[in-house]
Amino acid sequence: MNLQLAKNTKVLIVDDQALAKGYMKYSLEELGFGDITYVDKINLALTTLRSQRFDLIICSYNLKREQDGYYFYDEIKSNGELPLSTAFVFISADTNSDLVQSIIELQPDDFLAKPFTVKDLDRRLSRVLARKKALHGVYLCIDKNQYTQALSEVELFLGNPKHSEFFPLALKIKGEMLTACGNFQLAKDFYLAILKVQTFTWAQLGLVNSYLRLNEDESAEKLVLRLAFKPDSQLAAYDLLTALQIKQNDFDTALECVIMATEISPRSIRRHKTAMDLSRITHDYETQFDAAKKIVRFAKNSIHDKPENYLNVARAGIDYAMTTEASDTDKLIKQANEYIRQLRQAFPKAEIQEQMKVVNARLLYLEDEKDNALSLLNKLDEDSWENEGIDALLDKAKIFHDVGLHERSQAVLEQIEERCKNNSDQSDIFLHYINQEKEEKSAIKFSSKDLNNTAVGYFQKGDIDNAMEVFTQAFTIMPKNASIALNLMQAIASKVAKLGVTNVSNSVLKKCIKTIENSKLSEAQQERYHKIRTTLDALQ
Repeated sequence: MNLQLAKNTKVLIVDDQALAKGYMKYSLEELGFGDITYVDKINLALTTLRSQRFDLIICSYNLKREQDGYYFYDEIKSNGELPLSTAFVFISADTNSDLVQSIIELQPDDFLAKPFTVKDLDRRLSRVLARKKALHGVYLCIDKNQYTQALSEVELFLGNPKHSEFFPLALKIKGEMLTACGNFQLAKDFYLAILKVQTFTWAQLGLVNSYLRLNEDESAEKLVLRLAFKPDSQLAAYDLLTALQIKQNDFDTALECVIMATEISPRSIRRHKTAMDLSRITHDYETQFDAAKKIVRFAKNSIHDKPENYLNVARAGIDYAMTTEASDTDKLIKQANEYIRQLRQAFPKAEIQEQMKVVNARLLYLEDEKDNALSLLNKLDEDSWENEGIDALLDKAKIFHDVGLHERSQAVLEQIEERCKNNSDQSDIFLHYINQEKEEKSAIKFSSKDLNNTAVGYFQKGDIDNAMEVFTQAFTIMPKNASIALNLMQAIASKVAKLGVTNVSNSVLKKCIKTIENSKLSEAQQERYHKIRTTLDALQ
């Protein structure tokens, strides 16, 4: 270890094990480090990091008092609180698949498995700190968002042979800076040139990103599909595939991709939130409910844990109960209430009175107590809206629509839309969902709960046209519901038989068939489906 480098390095250690801290202190002092700060909790680490600047952070991956270092690293990196000039090293006694996948995903500067010797620590820290020192000028420019200057700095760096051991990393940074500067064609040409010499994974992923920026989607898809089969690039590939499908408005496929990514790396709150947004757009209420529950599960006792997570599970459970088979409703209501109980237990001082009025009003409506739901809504504090979160407002828009207060529902959705446009933190896909909600709720006045029953009433009266219209509306907002798909197919078959027409929308029929064949049907439903298919096949 370069003693002068060690002496000038300010170190933060995040570990809650006394013995581990003692050994780390001894090891670092042996190597010449003297400016060392120790904390044993994530919240203390965040507070310390926000008040002081460190050159090196050594963090235990497994922290017992709060959820582990994964979330600490993800938090400070996402919030721009970890300068590139600061080295971050994970330490852990575990080397299980979950940890390995996390390291691949997070890409800290290094990972050190316990137990390690002073010599091991010396070798790893010397390499990391030497790299940070060599690229310090480049990193400072990037941290200041001075990407053009960073590009110039990295070009100078690559022109100096004494830095040759760091050239692969410098080349990676060059590609990233070309992209950050908006030079997408130059970035593409750069990555193609690199790949002619060596097939670096980072260069392949960078090339995919360049293709996407240049709207060369077909080339992007071909390459990223190959990368999805390689362990070291699989997760990044699924993220890029998700981005590609979102760009093409293929939200169903995008949802499949992000779900596959969450199965590889289940701890990413960001991906579960993306899954929630996409499942809202695709009306996949079961997946929305599942994603909301996973956010609570993986954020529990961590810096990401908050009352809104639990409320969102209850809200998603009600959405699901409104659109699924009646036999599942009671179970979903119980689950929603269980998460409310967990919320009160975890956050006894949380001020959620207004949000709970809306949740309870939705539950009353679900149990056919519309008048009581309206009475509860009349008790809402109109002055609190400005301070409420977007999810709380969205819940209000839903119940206002369901009880027939359509203008109020649209007004709330417009308020949400305005907030999204003025808040860069809100994703484009969430804004897409809000615009979709506005259009659907404007066109479809019935609640999801009433749509199917209304359409069945029309059908039983022989009013096939109105039945078709309302069944189609029901299937628009409940495309995963096999009963509604069957009802719509039967209405289509009746119209074809009555009028003798053959120009039935094949796309609608295909969607109905896909939903039905991907669902678990009862014997009666299977028999009914077979009869409808036979009728349609004979008529067309």
